[in-house]
Amino acid sequence: MIKKLFRVSRFLHKWAGLFLAVQILLWILGGVVMSVIPLEKVHGDHLAIKNLNYEIDNSQYAFSLDTLRLKVSEPIHSISLTEFLGEPYYAFQTTSGAQLFHAITGDIKGRINADEAALIANQHYLGDGNLVERKLLDKAPMEASRNKGQVWQLRFDDTWNTTLYVSPTSGKLTTIRSDLWRIFDFFWMLHIMDYDEREDFNNPLLITFSISALMFTLTGIILLFKSFNITGNKKHKRTNK
Repeated sequence: MIKKLFRVSRFLHKWAGLFLAVQILLWILGGVVMSVIPLEKVHGDHLAIKNLNYEIDNSQYAFSLDTLRLKVSEPIHSISLTEFLGEPYYAFQTTSGAQLFHAITGDIKGRINADEAALIANQHYLGDGNLVERKLLDKAPMEASRNKGQVWQLRFDDTWNTTLYVSPTSGKLTTIRSDLWRIFDFFWMLHIMDYDEREDFNNPLLITFSISALMFTLTGIILLFKSFNITGNKKHKRTNK
């Protein structure tokens, strides 16, 4: 019975190892890379300020909110005080997104143009590069996929190719990306084996490989016990001689 267990374990261990070899290497390599790069660097905290600090002067927010509510046809989820390039604004969050109204004149803010997007990006940017590219994308790329609809993409020519994504309706910096994030994301993709959206930690491929890895480990432990047993027997025979 024990011999059969060892024989089956050896067979499973060999084929499971062959099946898993590359993925186990990628798991280990990914773990090393992801543990070496600090998360704050991945998030780009050293490259840009996500939220600017500015003092709210309530006296500037004089236009009637009741009047502005009548201008919004959609359900309003929230209203907040904000600032846009030095001017006070009310930010109405609706079903379709944000709408900005000037807090003094009551004028609605139109969609943010390229020059305004560039000014916003430079306000948030902390690096020493120059803004070299600005694009209004109809759909965000995978690295900024949480942005729905159009988004401004603004790229700087620094060491890490810092790229900022700004909402064309609210003017908010929504996403900070760099080559550090892209390296981390690549190994995260390999680690969880979700090669599409890179978010599904429970995909069938990962589950299959994880079960196989468990089998590989258990059979390896069984064979390890066998190797210790053989070593013990050899020592015992030499003592008898």
